[in-house]
Parts: sequence; structure tokens; C-alpha cells
Amino acid sequence: MVDTQPLSKPHVKQYKILRCIVNNIEVEAMIDVRLSLADLMRDHLRLTSVKKGCEVGECGSCTVLIDGEAFNSCIYLAVWAEGKRILTVEGLIGPQGELSPIQQAFIDEGAIQCGFCTPGFVLTGHEIIEANRPFTDDELRKKLSGHLCRCTGYENIFNAVKKTMLKNLALQHMKKHHIPVINVEDIPQHLIAQEKMADTCSPEQPKEVPILSHSHHNEPSSHTHTKR
Repeated sequence: MVDTQPLSKPHVKQYKILRCIVNNIEVEAMIDVRLSLADLMRDHLRLTSVKKGCEVGECGSCTVLIDGEAFNSCIYLAVWAEGKRILTVEGLIGPQGELSPIQQAFIDEGAIQCGFCTPGFVLTGHEIIEANRPFTDDELRKKLSGHLCRCTGYENIFNAVKKTMLKNLALQHMKKHHIPVINVEDIPQHLIAQEKMADTCSPEQPKEVPILSHSHHNEPSSHTHTKR
């Protein structure tokens, strides 16, 4: 007698209600538990600045910031974002459509060509600036190394991130010492240069900061961040 039982059971989709904050907006969605965060951003929320390139966490085009840290959203399950704050490039735009400093820097430095990789670079740059500390050139290159660009040769991108970081640090220095600032472009260049060695290090610490691990993370099962 022939056994007519199927060799395996058909897959049954599992769904879960996800609640998180995306670009300062509370989001609630019923999602397939296998859905990637990149697909949630693009297909469900229409945030198409999140690009899908390699889809294996290598090119950086899908980068988003999760609680302030850069992650490859193509290999990050959407369900892992429960209760977290997510930022995409759309969330950097001001209320009147004005660009953020890092976005403007990419334009000023000619750091954009085809633009496919740009949103990921911009978000990692934003993470660097929000750290409010000076990074060495080697550290900056390390943190940007998770992004692939086939157009620009990287130098203009590096310059855009570094100059924005230094301007931000100089601005913080001027605010700290109650120096009036009318326009960020008016910040004296010597202050920008000095912020490479700003007061972020104590006298007991060396001025050179240790090389950081790479900024892109994959979500591990133990809830500790794995850095490339």
C-alpha cells in the first residue's frame, strides 16, 4: 500500500504585532516574523532611502540607526526592533525640508554620484557626529569601512564626514564657553582644528583614542552587539 502522507508539513506563517518608533513616529504593524527590517522599512513604511544591495550585510546600503547605532537592516529581523527607535535618512530632514549638516556636507564635498550608497554613509556619518567626540582618521575609516561605493573613490565621503564632525565639535566648544555663533560656517578654522584634541580626554588618558570596532552590527541571540 502506497503511503500518501506528505513528507513534510506545509509551512505555516507566523505573525506578530511589532511596536517601535520610526523617525520619531510610533509604528504598530502586524508582520511576518521572518520579515527583515529592510523589507519593513521599504515595503510597509515606504521609506525607500533604505536600499537593498547585497542582502547579506556586506555593502551597507541598507543601513539604519537603531537606538543610535548603525545596523545592516537586510540581516536584522524586524521583530528584533520591538520597542526600539529607528532612524532613516527621511528622519534627518527638518520640518521645512532643510537638510541636516551631514547631508549638506555630502553635497558641498561632492560626495554623491549615483547615490545608491549615500543614505547608508549619511547615517553612519550621523552616528559619528552624534557621538560628540573626536575620532582619528583611522577610526573614521574603520567606522565607514562597512559601506561599499563604486563611484566616488571614498575620499570625498571621508572629507564630508570629517569636516562635519569637526564643525560640530567646534560648535559644542563655542556653546560650552558661551561664544556666540551666528552661523556654523563662521566658526573659526583654528577652533575646528583644535577640536581634534578637544577636552574629551582627561589628563590621565592619552589623547589618541583606541581604534573602535566597526559600527555595523548583526543582532545576536544573546542581545550583545556583534561588531564587524
